[in-house]
Formats: sequence, C-alpha cells, structure tokens
Amino acid sequence: MPRHALELAPFRGLRYADPDVDRFIDGDFDLARLLTPPYDIPDAEEARKLQRSDPHNAARVTLPYELGRQDPDSAVPHRYRAAADLLHSWIGDGVLALDGEPALYVYEQVTADGRRQRGLVGNLRLPEDGAGSAVRPHEDVADPPVRDRFALMGLARANLEPIFLVYRGGGGAATAATEAAAALAPLVSARTRDGSEHRLWALTDPGELRRVAVDLAGRSALIADGHHRYAAYRRLHREYPDPGWGYGLALLVDSDTHPPRLGAIHRVLPGLDTDTAVRKAREAATVEPLGTASPEVLAGVAARAGSESPVLLLVSPDGDAHLAHGFDEGVLERAMPERSPAWRRLPTAVLHEVLMPLWEFPEDLVRMVHDDPAEAVAAAHHEKGTAVVVPALGVGQVYAVADRGELTPRKSTSFGPKPRTGLVMRVLD
Repeated sequence: MPRHALELAPFRGLRYADPDVDRFIDGDFDLARLLTPPYDIPDAEEARKLQRSDPHNAARVTLPYELGRQDPDSAVPHRYRAAADLLHSWIGDGVLALDGEPALYVYEQVTADGRRQRGLVGNLRLPEDGAGSAVRPHEDVADPPVRDRFALMGLARANLEPIFLVYRGGGGAATAATEAAAALAPLVSARTRDGSEHRLWALTDPGELRRVAVDLAGRSALIADGHHRYAAYRRLHREYPDPGWGYGLALLVDSDTHPPRLGAIHRVLPGLDTDTAVRKAREAATVEPLGTASPEVLAGVAARAGSESPVLLLVSPDGDAHLAHGFDEGVLERAMPERSPAWRRLPTAVLHEVLMPLWEFPEDLVRMVHDDPAEAVAAAHHEKGTAVVVPALGVGQVYAVADRGELTPRKSTSFGPKPRTGLVMRVLD
C-alpha cells in the first residue's frame, strides 16, 4: 500500500479480562468501573476519584504524574516508570489480556441525550514526513503535553487510548462493515456514570478487512481530538527504531454517517474591563448591546454555530451582554494577511488575532471554559473580568481549513463524543 494512503491496520487488542468477583453488579461484570475519559479531560479532583474508584481503573496508568502537573521535566520521573510497570503487572496478573487474533474493533457510543456514534478502532499507519495528506491535523499543539505522552507511551511501550479521527466516508465499505457489526452481540458493553453506553465488536474476517482497507486507502482523515498524542506518536516513530512505532492507536469515524458534535470553547479574560473592551472592539466591528446575558441571549449565540460570519458575545461581570459582529474585512485582512478568508472568519481567529491585540490582553492569562456559556459568565463575574462567548465551529469549517493545510487557532474546537479509555489498548510487545 502506498505510504501516503490512509491505513487502519488490524491488531491484537489489549482488553480487561478475568474480572474479580467484586466487580459484578447483579451478576454482570461492571466494566464501567474501569473506564476513564481521555487523560486531558478530568480535573485534579475527578482524576483522584477515578484512581481511587478501583485498583485497576485505567486512570491509574493514563494519569501517572502528580495530579495537575503534566510536564515530564518537572514531574517525578519514576511516576512514568511506575505507570508502565503497573500496566505490565496487570498483563502478567491476567487483569488485561491480548485478544487471540488481529482485528479492527467497531466502537459504538450512545450518549445520555441519545447521540449515537460508531467507528473503527485500529492501528493508524503514520505518514512519512512530507507525505502527511492522509492524516490532517487542524489544531496546533503545545510541547509539554506532547513530551508527557511521549514519556508515558515510550516507557509503557503501549498506546493506552485512541486518538479520534473523522473522515468523509460517504457510507463506503468501511462504514458498511461498521454498521453491519452493530447488529451482532458485542464483545463488551458498559454504561458509564455520565449515562453513556459503550459497546465493542471485533472484525476479523480477512475478506471484510480487505474491503475496509481498499475503501480507506483513497481517503484522508482529520484529527478531531488527540493532537498532542498524535504528535507524540510521530516523535516515538522518529526516535525509536522499533517498527511498531510506525503506527498509533486511533478511532476513525465517518462524519457523513455519524456527524460529530462540536462543542464551543468560551474564554474568560480576568480583570479585563468590559466597557473598554466594547469601545476598542468598535474599531473592528459593529458592537450592539443586548441587555442581560439571559439563557435566551446565550442560546442565540450558540445558534450561530458554523456561521461563516464571525460573531462573539462580550459579557461583563454584571452580566451585561454586547454582540460583536459585522467585522471589517479590511481589518481582518491586515491582521491576518497570510491566512485564507475561511481562516480569518473563524471566531477564535478574530478574537485572538484582532480583538485581544486591541485589548492588549496576554494570551497566557486567558481561561478556557468548555461548552457551558453560563459557566463562563459566572467565571467572569468571579474574576471581575470579561467573558467571551464563542459559537461552536461547524465540521465543514474545520475540514475547509484543514484541506488548505492550515491549523485553526488553539482551543477552537471540542469534538465529541470522545472515546472512552480502557475498552481496548495496544501494546508493542
């Protein structure tokens, strides 16, 4: 297969096995007690609860550093070695076991609100430098989390959780195989505390796997979530001679069949005077008062998700809301001359490249709030600053930027639902 082709290869999955008797609930194995969200989702308190919830919870190996510290240069180095040793002790004790034959795994998630997502989990072949069109990032990365995941995976010789990719599959052979598997009895099924259901099937038929491979070979995929882990995959591939590091664990979802949910990531700018922010914003856009930031006003901004015309809602500590829209195209072009028109119109691009320089507000003081605009407004009140409510991007916008080889500003997207950690892992040994 050409090196530039998209390849998701079968592998022998590492999964929880031989359950202890205390993990049975009403006669059923409670796998949910062992699963965890991706490593960068839990805050410090949530991570502690996960680690204490069960001696074999996956968080005990995915979150080895001192909670709240992800920098391997400042974290105690033995924590990474301890996590690697713990993982392999679980394998030796039979808590985790390799499946008998290579497979692509069909993974289904059904969220508490009924959103269903299905995709394939497999070994993503990493494109060579200069031939990366098959796997496209859409967001830049910071170095400390990359070094953190590199250190952990390198010592464990394992991919502990899949990155999340989407592609425009159009219901092809890979999607057909995914959907057909869901009619069969799953290998495992679990309902996690957030009300989501998780199911896993294995595709092992050689003919079916060939059809999937042929279908995917002519396509490209977008990294939806896991940019730092993907960068760590690439670094492992560069720095270690083992050919196994030429692959990395990934979940691949056909976004035509199962459109992902793109959540918004709002900003809180502590100490920024909102009246000043509104006055300076008028140098680049139309800014109109909307009264109090009521649920209806916040919902109106959320309804602008995927809009090609950028809008932002500025909210004061007292809850007064101002809508910034109608940004001057000349201002956008002068501020971002090397960028495409699609990139310039991203709300996060307008915020970080136009408004924040006008406000002279430092990037490192910005606080991020995922999904809930009311939480951002409350945080602005507490911080005596300004909340910036940002509508979510549409998946088409992200594809359009990535297709041009551009990266969205950091923290522009929050794809979901994200794969749960612990259902299937990958070890090189």
